[in-house]
Amino acid sequence: MACTSCASDQRSALNSPTWRRALWVALAINAGMFAVEMAAGIAGGSKALQADALDFFGDAANYAISLGVAGMALAWRARAALLKGATLALMGLYVFGATLWAVFHGTMPQAEIMGAIGVAALLANAFVALMLYRFRAGDANMRSVWICSRNDAIGNVAVVLAAAGVFRTGTAWPDLVVAGIMAVLGLWGGQQIMSQAWRELKNSASSRSNSNLDRLHRAG
Repeated sequence: MACTSCASDQRSALNSPTWRRALWVALAINAGMFAVEMAAGIAGGSKALQADALDFFGDAANYAISLGVAGMALAWRARAALLKGATLALMGLYVFGATLWAVFHGTMPQAEIMGAIGVAALLANAFVALMLYRFRAGDANMRSVWICSRNDAIGNVAVVLAAAGVFRTGTAWPDLVVAGIMAVLGLWGGQQIMSQAWRELKNSASSRSNSNLDRLHRAG
């Protein structure tokens, strides 16, 4: 037997002050780190830092979208998740293309800048990921926020390792390899988000259809 109060209770939880406050904090951190990391990536010639900066930008936009749909019906939250998943996947494709271009035309990145900014970004994303950990099992919209934060924290560790690799080898290959890995993470995360969002959209459509049939049956 379906619980008639579950949907409204879940919608209220998704629009709770705790959830919205967490999103606002995450939005501010990601927007600030995007500006810092992109500037450092360009100055230091690091594709991995630039790739990570794009992740910060994408996440800031995703948090803003999540704030906009918090408390709305499941179908609208799922549509927002589809948009975020597609954005993450497109950014992954962009990073992958930029990395391939840098294989033939790139310059030697500065390991010191990579390492310092990579550590700062890791601390920022670790804080956001821990803050959002409790929401990881929610709907596609909430799960997309957790996946983005998780991917960024993993990417930051990889950037720090890439900086050490560039310093030890004196080549750009560690930077390029990490940028490629981050591109794959973006594609994988986008696919995860979109798959769950599609399932939720189908379930929402099925629920509406059954509800309409029940009303017609009662009216008849």
